[in-house]
Amino acid sequence: MKAIGVIPARYGSTRFPGKPLAEINGMPMIQHVYNQVKKSNELFDVVVATDHEMIRDVVQGFGGNVVMTSVHHETGSDRIEEVTSLVDGDFFVNIQGDEPLIQAELIDAIVREAKHSKNELVITAKTLIKDLEDIDNPNIVKVITTPEGKAIYFSRSKVPYNRSGIMHSYYKHLGIYGYPKSILKKFVNLQPSQLEKVEMLEQLRLLENKIDVQVIETTYDAVGVDTPEDIAKVEKVLGGLQNV
Repeated sequence: MKAIGVIPARYGSTRFPGKPLAEINGMPMIQHVYNQVKKSNELFDVVVATDHEMIRDVVQGFGGNVVMTSVHHETGSDRIEEVTSLVDGDFFVNIQGDEPLIQAELIDAIVREAKHSKNELVITAKTLIKDLEDIDNPNIVKVITTPEGKAIYFSRSKVPYNRSGIMHSYYKHLGIYGYPKSILKKFVNLQPSQLEKVEMLEQLRLLENKIDVQVIETTYDAVGVDTPEDIAKVEKVLGGLQNV
C-alpha cells in the first residue's frame, strides 16, 4: 500500500489571508508542517497541494514537493481528490496545513490502521478532552464511537448528553483523515448531506452515506493556527520543546 501525505495549503482565508506563509520563529508555517510530516516512517511521499504561485514558490524554495490545484475547491478533501489524479498512491492522508506541531507518530498510526484494515476504511483520530469548557465549545468537534472505534456521530454539540450523571469521557475529533483512493473519489462526488449542512461538518456526509470511519485514539492534541494571534501560542510551545 502506497500512502501519500497531502498538505492542502490555500492562500485565501477570510480571517488570515496568506496563512501558510505566515512566519513562525522565522520560518513559513507551511515549512514547519512539511518538516514535521517528513518525519513519518510510513508515508511513501509528502506533497503540498496549493492554489497559489507564492506558496508553490516557497515550498519549492525549501526543497519540498508541491502541486498546483484548482482555486475553486471548497474543502481540503476536494483538493486532495485532485491530487489523486496527479500523484500515484493508494491511501491519501489529509494533513492540515495550519498545524505546525503535527506529530509524525499520529500519521504513522493512521497509515498502520489503514494497512490493518486492508485499505478499506476512512481513518481519523480523536483525543481525550481534558478542559471541561471544551465540551460545550462549538468550535471543538466531538466524536462518539462504538467500542471497536467506528464513528457513530460527529457534532459541535455536547454528545452524548449526560442525563444520567454517570462518569463519562468526551473526545475531541482531530482534523486529520486518511482515505483509500476509491473512497475519496466517491466521497467528493456525493451531494452534501442534510446533517453535514446543519452541523457544517463534511465528515457527516460519510456517515450518512454508510461509509465507515475508523477512529484511533491519540494523546496528541492539535494546536492550530486560525488567526494571527495564534502564532504566539505556537511559538511559545516550540520554545518549550526546544528547552526540554
